[in-house]
Amino acid sequence: MPLISAEGISLQFRGRTLFDGANLAIEKGDRLGIVGRNGSGKSTLLRILTGEVTADSGRVKRARACRVGYLSQELGDPGGGTLVQSVMARAPGRSELEAELEELLVDVGDGDDSRLARVADLHETLADLDRRFAPHRAERILSGLGFERSDMSRPVREFSGGWRMRAALAGLLFEDPDVLLLDEPTNHLDLPSVRWLDGFLKGLKQSLVLICHDREFLNRHIRRVASLELEGLRQYRGDYDDYLEERTLELEVLMARVKNEEARRKELESFVERFRAKATKARQAQSKAKLIEKMQERQVVLPKVQDSIVLKFPPSERAGDVVLSIDRLTFGFGEEGLFDGLNLTVRRQDRIAIVGRNGAGKTTLLKLIAGELEPRSGTIRLGQNVRTSYYAQHHADVLRRDSTVFEEVQRAAPSFGQTQVRAVCGAFLFSGDDVEKKVAVLSGGEKARVALARMLAAPGNLLLLDEPTNHLDTDSAERLTDSLETYDGTLLFVSHNLDFAKRLSTQVWDLTGGRLEVYPGSLGEYLEKLEERARMDVEDARDTPDASPKTKDDKRAARRADAERRKERSRFQKPVTDAEAHVAKLEAERADLEARLADPDIHRDPPKMQKLAKRFHDLGPELDAAMVKWEQLEARLQEFDRGEQS
Repeated sequence: MPLISAEGISLQFRGRTLFDGANLAIEKGDRLGIVGRNGSGKSTLLRILTGEVTADSGRVKRARACRVGYLSQELGDPGGGTLVQSVMARAPGRSELEAELEELLVDVGDGDDSRLARVADLHETLADLDRRFAPHRAERILSGLGFERSDMSRPVREFSGGWRMRAALAGLLFEDPDVLLLDEPTNHLDLPSVRWLDGFLKGLKQSLVLICHDREFLNRHIRRVASLELEGLRQYRGDYDDYLEERTLELEVLMARVKNEEARRKELESFVERFRAKATKARQAQSKAKLIEKMQERQVVLPKVQDSIVLKFPPSERAGDVVLSIDRLTFGFGEEGLFDGLNLTVRRQDRIAIVGRNGAGKTTLLKLIAGELEPRSGTIRLGQNVRTSYYAQHHADVLRRDSTVFEEVQRAAPSFGQTQVRAVCGAFLFSGDDVEKKVAVLSGGEKARVALARMLAAPGNLLLLDEPTNHLDTDSAERLTDSLETYDGTLLFVSHNLDFAKRLSTQVWDLTGGRLEVYPGSLGEYLEKLEERARMDVEDARDTPDASPKTKDDKRAARRADAERRKERSRFQKPVTDAEAHVAKLEAERADLEARLADPDIHRDPPKMQKLAKRFHDLGPELDAAMVKWEQLEARLQEFDRGEQS
């Protein structure tokens, strides 16, 4: 039996039919990708599967006890508590169990046996949850998604929208549902976090339903495709590439059938026309006329072809060999420094992917080059005949909310006449009255298309692109990548889209801790080097040769230095040992309380039971705090050890 099944789903939205009798089943262990143009109903379909949206007709059924987790593109209320607590609260049923226990503990003194038994059951269930959904697991997921150890105890409300979306994703992964529905999960991630999520999902045994504009990421995680076409919901076996191949073949076969039928129909019509009046051929003509009628009844109808954006960069003005020079660049916000003394050179037709964790300064560096920010010191010089075009990650940075689509494109190319502006708008699927829409009412995908239209209307020979595939559907992201492959200018970009970045990059800038390292080659080659370096580090650690000194004086000095190191290390080791012992003591106390609360005899002594239950209830946060302290001290020890090795 499917975990979730949607049967005969029909839905209209704003006078447009999104689904008409659609059927979809999610099986155990399924890996399904949902694809389609922006606005075709992908997110709506996920919300129908969760029950957030009710279809006009049809029904959605779930298997009994099936838990469904859903990552929306919309942020919900983060609630109170710290980052770790917000993730821990996603343990299935924890919030409800704790609320019920708290209510029961208020009146536990009345001696009601059934109430006391329920308290004992709740304690046992919560203890089991603590074992399965431990704090260290929540922290491991949060770390993988880019949070620092110092973030764990911060209130979740302090984080920006993008980081809160990561926290929501962490909570969902921690929850470990039977069916995981992810709507563009990579949108707010940086490249390291995308790679971590990629590894996490590869080990997932539960069912996965994924919407993602990154072709490579999608291919790696799906075995089936549900495609929202103009003729309805279609389903295909295989990954996204398999779907494209099968869909293309399907359309070619249909076109051949239409062509053959049209030729056959014309042949029959010609026969009827020639021999209708001849007595000897009248019966045959009548028979063929009936055949024409039957052919029209069974006529093959070609699916409507969906419009796509048209992207083709014109030849750019030739720039000098050195396109950009950065000399001793220093910049920061407030007292915090981001860059200190950066020196970089960009040459004509370089294609540079800028990578690093969120907050490392990738967007800031692009803004400095674009002239949106001023450096504290140092210089940024553009080469001869260099003209920049900047695509901002946040379209509000460049688009005016009160302008129309037409006005925004015209503002980018003031020399264009009305016909030229409309032609550019049309290439990005804004035609007729659509060009008079205000920017304020546009969706994220529509704003992205306006920003691309502005860039194409007046393209520079140095393109600065900050997450250009965000808010685009898979087809549009693919067309943008194709067009940039033939672009003859210079390219600097930030993108977490693996397919986009690997196909376009010929050089990588890695921003880490205020330092920038330059790697020649594509992003794919860079990632392979990182993996190879990690393997070599492990091998070096295993095969370190004996480098001990040979002379007596050297040996004596080495022994003294070694003793000093051991003494210094003990300053870090002792607090770790003490913290570990404290955690073990609290865990032993919790195990003892679990056993005592589960003992039926304790029900006969309500005051004692209430006292034990209160201690058990208080012990949870105390143990969490002890675990966090232990891990913090352990991290300090590991940092000391790393310093000794370097």
